[in-house]
Amino acid sequence: MLTFNEKLAIIESYPELERKDVSLKRVNFQLPESISDKKNIVYHLHPNGNGFVYAGHLDQYETDEKGMVNIRDFSAEQLRSILTESIAALSPLEKSTNEEAIIGELQEERWVDEEGNVLILLYENEVWNIYFGLNLEESFDTYEEAIAFMQEEGFKQR
Repeated sequence: MLTFNEKLAIIESYPELERKDVSLKRVNFQLPESISDKKNIVYHLHPNGNGFVYAGHLDQYETDEKGMVNIRDFSAEQLRSILTESIAALSPLEKSTNEEAIIGELQEERWVDEEGNVLILLYENEVWNIYFGLNLEESFDTYEEAIAFMQEEGFKQR
């Protein structure tokens, strides 16, 4: 089990998180730019090593009713992994200039896999197109076919 200070050092290595000291020497870390109403990524990290990370949007973790995972017995690698995944899922995706060129004024959906790869789904010219970066990956006649393809490939809507 990592000590409080070891966990603290790992969490503080994420510059997008802001530290908030709370009662009983516990510490929260917030993601101010979160796209969700969930701002606390790390909740009640305690000097005894106990604490929680929000993962309510991540299917690979067993969470409590609030979407939290207890990190008391996490290794350094496990802690980094859950933090990286949680931050990525709750961070706004900024469109690159290339994406703007493809998307323009069209409504888009973004789909992300566990490795952080992003697919963009667009309805254009009466077909559903899936882009990976600037590259057209697939085209489908129906929305349902496009969704089934992305789910089979391990992507989830963001």
